Amino acid sequence: MLYIVLVVVLIIDYGYSLPLWLDYCFLAFYTFSLVINISFHAFKLYRSEERHFRIDLLDGLSTVFVIICLYEQFIDDGTTLVVSDWMRWATILILIRGANLPKINYKRSVLNPAQLFIISFVGLIGIGTFLLLLPNSTRTGISVTDALFTSTSAVCVTGLNIADTGSYFTRFGQTIIMLLIQAGGLGILTVASYFSYFFKEGATYENQIALSDISNSNKIGEVFTTLKRILVITFTVELMGAFLIFINLPPRIIPDFWERIYFSIFHAVSAFCNAGFSTLHNGLMQEGFVTNYRFQLTIIALFVFGGLGFPIVINTLRYLKHFIKRNVLFFISGKDNYIPWILTLSSKLNLITTSILIVAGTTIIYLKEYEHTLSAHQGFGRFVTALFTATTPRTAGFNTIDFNQMQLSSIIVVMLLMWIGASPASTGGGIKTSTFAIGTLNVLSLAKGKSKIEIFRREIAEISIRRAFAVMSLSLIVIGVGTFFYFTA
Repeated sequence: MLYIVLVVVLIIDYGYSLPLWLDYCFLAFYTFSLVINISFHAFKLYRSEERHFRIDLLDGLSTVFVIICLYEQFIDDGTTLVVSDWMRWATILILIRGANLPKINYKRSVLNPAQLFIISFVGLIGIGTFLLLLPNSTRTGISVTDALFTSTSAVCVTGLNIADTGSYFTRFGQTIIMLLIQAGGLGILTVASYFSYFFKEGATYENQIALSDISNSNKIGEVFTTLKRILVITFTVELMGAFLIFINLPPRIIPDFWERIYFSIFHAVSAFCNAGFSTLHNGLMQEGFVTNYRFQLTIIALFVFGGLGFPIVINTLRYLKHFIKRNVLFFISGKDNYIPWILTLSSKLNLITTSILIVAGTTIIYLKEYEHTLSAHQGFGRFVTALFTATTPRTAGFNTIDFNQMQLSSIIVVMLLMWIGASPASTGGGIKTSTFAIGTLNVLSLAKGKSKIEIFRREIAEISIRRAFAVMSLSLIVIGVGTFFYFTA
C-alpha cells in the first residue's frame, strides 16, 4: 500500500506545480517512507537466517544511497523544507526495489506469450500517454491524440513525433520519452521478469516457458541467463555510447556540463533502441552536429549494434571469446586447445545480410548523392554521411541530410532499407534481415531449378520459408492499405 501511495505522490510531485505547503507535506512523507524502508531492510537482515550475497549487497548499496540523499536534503542543502531531486531519486530507488518483492507469475492457460507481449506494450503505451498528459511534461500542453501518438512512437521505437522534442517537451517529458524508448526497445517484460527473479531467487517453470518464447532462448534453463545478458549488453553498450558521445561534444555547442551528460544519455538510449528521437531542434541536422563525423560514427555504431539482435550479439560475443581464448592459449603454451564452437546459421545469415545491406546502401547513396546532398561535405565527411544515410533507414530514424533534396533513386533505396529493417529479436523493426534473406534465397533457388534452399550446407526449413513469405506479404498489404488511406484522407 505504501508503494502505491508513493507512486501517486511522485506523479503529482513531478507532474504538477505544487503550492509550498503541499511541498512540505510531500517532503515529510518522503522522509517517513525512506526511514521506514531503511528500518525494514535492517530488521529483515537482522532476522534472516539465510544469506543471499547479491541481494544483501544491493540492499546495502541502496541503503547507503538513501542515507546520502537524506544528508544532502537536510544537512548539506540550505533549503531543507523544499523537496530536492535527491529525495525524489531515493524514493524512486526504493520503489524499484520494492516493486520487485511480489513474484511475477504467468498463466499460459489465460494468456500465451504472444498475447502477454502485446498486452505489455499496450499497457506501457497507456501509462506513457497518461504521463505525457501531465502539465509539467510539456511547455504549452498537449492533446490526448498527440500524447498517445508520441507514447506509441516511443514504445514502438519508430522515431515519428508531432513536434520538436527539445522545445515542446520539458526535461520531465523528455525523460518519460527516454524511459518509454528503453522499455519498448528492451521489452518491459524482460526488465520486470529478470528483476523479479533476481530478488526472489527463482521462478516458476511456467514463467520460464513463457519467457523462453519472449526472449528467444533455446533452453528453458537458460532463460534468466539470457535475460541477464540482454540487460548487461544493453546498459554496457549504452554507457559506452553515452561516454563517446560526451567526449565528442564540443562545450561551445552545449556549454552546461550536466546538459551534455543528459544529452549523451538520451541520444545513446535513442540510438541503441533505434528510436530516432532527439532533443535537438532540427534533429542531427543541427549546426555543429551535421559535420561532427566522430559523433555520427558513434550514433551509427549504436543503432547498428542495437539492430543486430540480442541472440546474434550473444552468439557472436561467445564465438569471439572462444576464438581469442584459443589463440592466446596457443600462443602461450603452444597447445591447440580446440573446442568446437561455431556461429549459428541465424547469426551467419543475419550478419552477412546486414553487411551486404550496409555496403550496398552506402555505395549507392555515395554515388547517387555525390554531387547533390553530399556536395556540402568533403572527403571522409562524404563517406560518413553516406554511411549514416544508408544505415539510419533500417529503423533508426535519425538523419543528417534533407531527404527532400535526395534523388528519386536514392529515396527508393531508402524505402527498401526501411522495409527490410533490422535483425530478429533486436530493438529495430521492419520485416527483418532474415526474412529478406530467406525470400531472396528462395527466388535464387527457384531460378536455379532447385526444390529446396540450402546455405552453409544447411537446409532452410519449409516452415521458415512459409513464415518469411507470410511476413513479406502481410507487410506489403499493410503498406498498400496505409498508402491508400493516406492519399484519400
